Amino acid sequence: MSDLVLDLNGYTDLPAGKIAYVVTFLEMTQPASVNLSQPAAHPNVELERWTDPDPQSFRDLFREIGEEWLWFSRLVIPESQLKGMLNDPLREIHVPVVDGKRSGLLELNYQDPANPEISYFGLVPTATGGGMGRWLMANAVSMAWARPETTRLWLHTCTGDSPQAIHFYQACGFKPYKRAIEVCDDPRRTGHLSRESARHVPIIE
Repeated sequence: MSDLVLDLNGYTDLPAGKIAYVVTFLEMTQPASVNLSQPAAHPNVELERWTDPDPQSFRDLFREIGEEWLWFSRLVIPESQLKGMLNDPLREIHVPVVDGKRSGLLELNYQDPANPEISYFGLVPTATGGGMGRWLMANAVSMAWARPETTRLWLHTCTGDSPQAIHFYQACGFKPYKRAIEVCDDPRRTGHLSRESARHVPIIE
């Protein structure tokens, strides 16, 4: 892609096999003023810290949550690199567990102590729509702002994600501050995701 120049005032043709996202970055510069203290959506839900995740188990959950939205970044890196990331002491992985099943993912990245990032946030399809997302975000915000170093909490979403995501983040107190364009290989063509995934983003052969 080094010879591709994006026309910022018009259309830019992409080679077959590439997809493009508009990415929006959002931040929270003080603890949320909105009420995030909604109770858990399910009486048997618990938030568990997932320490030393097995890479394949992590990928299975990652795919279950994000396949419809073309989440691919943790599927394309070598297993040894993924294992190192999952065991990084500056990352915390938490999962809501319902009746013994991992039903979502919250990953907090503290590599920049003053500016922690919510790297991944999502629920499996069967757990959406009942308030569990707001409950999970309440936990994320509480954990991040409980650290005295925190001055800003941030995350990003994109046009490949659920169309409700950006509205949800804003309703939780995050404000957009930057936009970018991401161009990457279509993970359905590389075999990392099923070709039946994300029908809302057609495959260009």
